[in-house]
Amino acid sequence: MHKKIKLLFTIFLLSNSFLFAKDLELENIFKNKQVEGTIVIESMNKKKNYIYNDKRAEKLLSPASTFKIPNSLIALNEGIITKDSMILWDKKLREYESWNKDQTLQTAFKSSCVWCYQEFASQIGIEKYKKYLKKLNYGNKKIGDDVTTFWLDESLRITIFGQLSFLKRLYSNNLPFKQEDINTLKEIMIDEKNENYTIRAKTGWEGRYGWYVGYIETKDDVWFFALNIDTKTKEDLAKRKAITLEALKIKGII
Repeated sequence: MHKKIKLLFTIFLLSNSFLFAKDLELENIFKNKQVEGTIVIESMNKKKNYIYNDKRAEKLLSPASTFKIPNSLIALNEGIITKDSMILWDKKLREYESWNKDQTLQTAFKSSCVWCYQEFASQIGIEKYKKYLKKLNYGNKKIGDDVTTFWLDESLRITIFGQLSFLKRLYSNNLPFKQEDINTLKEIMIDEKNENYTIRAKTGWEGRYGWYVGYIETKDDVWFFALNIDTKTKEDLAKRKAITLEALKIKGII
């Protein structure tokens, strides 16, 4: 009996050592990039998950431009925008050159064009957003006083796990939107595509911290990921995707 207990205890220790070693792989990526943050990667079919910094993963943070994922669906559903319609530039010069021109939904999404989505928000209004956020069970569902900034000013906040939950429902077409609009969103979300995998994702930047969230379809599985890191300078922004790709590679996903 004692030998059996000892054997079980040894297996338990070895199992935890293995898990800890796996966590160290992710931790080393963050250390090498010299940033603080968190990442969670979960598979659909293999039921595997990898987590670095679970405490931060549970923290409510502003979604920033990752909110463009549900916001695009809302704007499409409201008929404010279509897949092919043009968003006319108001000729006001803004920080990023890519914003200073007419936009389509795809270019607005890709370049994280804030003024485009602020125009959508002004037309949608606070009351409709309240209903949508409740229906989608998105984050803390709070809007605040300004309908054009609530996803940027920390009124609306969401955890890493909340991001993943929404992405899973999006992938499974389990959202209260027309399939045509869901397909349009999935099309504009394509960030990288080759013969081995397709990544659908969106970056976000609050100023002090940044996001990279989405999912990757491989030949035998779908992996959902959400990353959040501190951004001390704009140079840290490139690390959002770089860390994610490195994590996917080190875990043998790509």
